[in-house]
Amino acid sequence: MTGQQSPSLRPGGPADAPAVLRLLDDATAWLVARGRTGQWGTGPASTDARRIAQADAWARGGGLWLATLADRPVGALVVGAANEHVPPAVEPELYVNLLVTDRAHAGAGLGGRLLAHAAELARERGLRLLRVDCYAGGDGALARWYERQGFTPTDPFTVERPGRGPWPGQVLVRRLP
Repeated sequence: MTGQQSPSLRPGGPADAPAVLRLLDDATAWLVARGRTGQWGTGPASTDARRIAQADAWARGGGLWLATLADRPVGALVVGAANEHVPPAVEPELYVNLLVTDRAHAGAGLGGRLLAHAAELARERGLRLLRVDCYAGGDGALARWYERQGFTPTDPFTVERPGRGPWPGQVLVRRLP
């Protein structure tokens, strides 16, 4: 990242759930500071029982990868099976369940590097399809970012959230050679 060494990637484990929550908290605060509260709301993940359980499940599930600089996690990637709120794939796939990076390294290509790693994991498993879903509300900037990473939008969807309103999402796919 600017003036620093390149981050290393390592598999995550149960002890890394707090690091994932910190990355989510920091990203949420960054979004809130820019008036972009539709994606993850306004509260920290580290105080939300549902998000804590989710981070624990990711950390124990075998699909967590961390990008680290000087042993500090600066990005997290979780791959595995598709989320239940998206249409099923028509062929075997690897699904990106989470991608979050430290905003202090925005613009340095960290998210793209994590997605490249996801593509390599898919290829190693003999898979030719990588899918992800993301928040499609607001100005659609997140979906456009994934398009710049080589993904093509497919299925829009909406998650109904009682008491909080609907959450618009977009599934994107990337075919692997």
